[in-house]
Amino acid sequence: MIHISDSAQNYFRHLLAQQDIDGLGIRIKVVHPGTPKADCVLDYVEAGDLVGDEVCLPCNGFDVHVEAVSAKWLAEAEIDYQASTTGGQLTIRAPHIKGNAPGNDASLSERVSYVLESEINPQIAAHGGRVRLVDISDDGVVLLQFGGGCHGCGMADVTLKQGIETTLRRHFPEISAVRDATDHASGAMPYFRGRDGTSAAG
Repeated sequence: MIHISDSAQNYFRHLLAQQDIDGLGIRIKVVHPGTPKADCVLDYVEAGDLVGDEVCLPCNGFDVHVEAVSAKWLAEAEIDYQASTTGGQLTIRAPHIKGNAPGNDASLSERVSYVLESEINPQIAAHGGRVRLVDISDDGVVLLQFGGGCHGCGMADVTLKQGIETTLRRHFPEISAVRDATDHASGAMPYFRGRDGTSAAG
């Protein structure tokens, strides 16, 4: 899955030794996988912090743990470390991390989902929110569900109509409408306050 060069392993060993914690390892996960903003995040991890479904990569003197849902995005990845007079550089080459935009022969659902992940979700993530595709009807009505900070937010309809629908219909003229399938009444309304519906951000 992932090739970790000897120099990278030496670098990790050096970092782990500085922490002086028995059994400490390295954890790797991918954020925003399959989108242009995809990136790898590395951190220290103790055995008690592991979920249990990670992919374990035994190295010389320590283990690297790959988050289960990130594993497929790291196929054929390479981690290397190049020493230099300025301190060296750790590089991660993951050719599949950003995925591939679906071609014109892909289904409308696949193409809409890609735009949601690559363009729309990175924008609404600033409010801790995200949106996912639920269904597309035969007459081109797109059904979406909001989550995170957008679940229960009174501004969700504005986001849907002025942002998401505009973006999707620009990409896909065959879409006739975009509708919200979220049960906002069950949300925590993190960006609203009061019974008058005044925006907490306003």
